[in-house]
Amino acid sequence: MRSLPFKIFPLWLWLLPLLLLALSAPLWLHVWEPGMFMFLNQLCLPVAAPVWTGLSLLGNGWGVLGLTAPLLLRAPRLMWAWICAAPFAILFARLGKGFLVSPRPAAEIDNAQMRIVGEVLHNVSMPSGHTTTAFAVASAIYLALTPAQRKRHWWMLLLAAGTGLSRIAVGAHWPGDVAVGVGLGLLSGLLGNVLLATVSERCFSPAHWSLRLMALLVLGSAYVLLTEPLDFAENLPLQFVLAEVALVSVVAFAMRSARALRTS
Repeated sequence: MRSLPFKIFPLWLWLLPLLLLALSAPLWLHVWEPGMFMFLNQLCLPVAAPVWTGLSLLGNGWGVLGLTAPLLLRAPRLMWAWICAAPFAILFARLGKGFLVSPRPAAEIDNAQMRIVGEVLHNVSMPSGHTTTAFAVASAIYLALTPAQRKRHWWMLLLAAGTGLSRIAVGAHWPGDVAVGVGLGLLSGLLGNVLLATVSERCFSPAHWSLRLMALLVLGSAYVLLTEPLDFAENLPLQFVLAEVALVSVVAFAMRSARALRTS
């Protein structure tokens, strides 16, 4: 018998996003701004811009689809995990950006004093949508793993943290925006796993229509990755790599799905 959805994780884990939001209050209340932003933005200067733009791509939905495309074959349950978390991340990010009047760093700091990569953004800062997405995906997959597997895959959360830091490095977000994005992303990952607990095991079969629909979504991501610069022109080489990963994964999945349909 399955556990009740909200009891699949201990209470402390549900309180963790709220604790992070509370501890980061001096950031998102701008008590430590703009000093903290300038410190981190300048600290990241020695690292080449394409590194930061590439990390930012991991907070873009199309980029995530390309990156996680192999899960269609290797671990469809984990693909489902982050897909279940995605609606919550989108909702939280849209609500914040829709209701909060939050100028970005470029609107309040002399642009000559900071590094800005790509388009100069001035409005709709809170929260960082890329950070929310990255942590929603990373935490959803991480929490869907077994306790033993989690010990080997902590790097996913570190990668998501890199995405958050990249938003400061490219001059797009305040540290407070990123901190709130971390908390909302973790909450999205938890809620995504609650939703995952209601998904039938049949949905993880390559013959099931829902997984084939995900494959079409991945195919769509390959098209976008090949035809549109996402966030930064510097990302195009990485986009082509992710598009290739997506295409190879979809072809391999289609072959496995066809075999599963013939034998069912």
